[in-house]
Amino acid sequence: MDQQDRQTYYISIGAGEIFSAPNVSPWQFKINATEQQISKLRQIFDSNYTNSIADFARAHIPWVEYHNDPTNDRYDANLTQIYQMIYELGDQETKDHIDSIGILNNGDNNGDSPPM
Repeated sequence: MDQQDRQTYYISIGAGEIFSAPNVSPWQFKINATEQQISKLRQIFDSNYTNSIADFARAHIPWVEYHNDPTNDRYDANLTQIYQMIYELGDQETKDHIDSIGILNNGDNNGDSPPM
């Protein structure tokens, strides 16, 4: 993939937002991605938004346990996928931060991308 096709984007995971300018809103991660990669990342964020609505509804049904709810599993899998994409597309500061929080459980990868 040609590096010229990539643009810099700023990601806010909590808000599920992707910005093309750093001063639009608070962001946590800086990445370089193609439009196609950003489209995929947006789809995952949208899926998690949908799961959040389902989780809200589930929270009002006391007999459905959190750990037995498939929407929670999808949300968690999507979140891991989001962090994986951000890690792969991120600058070194982004990679270092994701490594430090240990969300990908990739241990000491010596700068290599974690396995998918």
